[in-house]
Amino acid sequence: MRGTLWRMWSAAALVGGMLSGLPAVALAQDAPDDDKSSAPDMHALASRFNATRVKKDYSYIHRPPGDKVVEQPDIDRLMFWTKDGQPDGYAQRRGDSVIYYNPGGQAVRVQRLAPGEGD
Repeated sequence: MRGTLWRMWSAAALVGGMLSGLPAVALAQDAPDDDKSSAPDMHALASRFNATRVKKDYSYIHRPPGDKVVEQPDIDRLMFWTKDGQPDGYAQRRGDSVIYYNPGGQAVRVQRLAPGEGD
């Protein structure tokens, strides 16, 4: 009898816990808007706080002339901004390649790195 009561109480607590967490999970997930593109937003990407300040050498990455460069070394990314403050794309290292993205988040160029380059 005691074992059966314990199993029923455990099952009720488990179901109650799952149901109480359901609205929080449902509210946390936003419904996708058809008006918004699924590409990453340059302003949202730039607002990430780099918890660890790391200095890396990005001399192997091509920089658009006249652009301001914002380094994000924790995720191997350089963000490019025009002189008037508009996003101009970003470059991110992935393995032995550097992928260049336009301001809309679409990949526009891939630079293959030679062995030892960018280490």
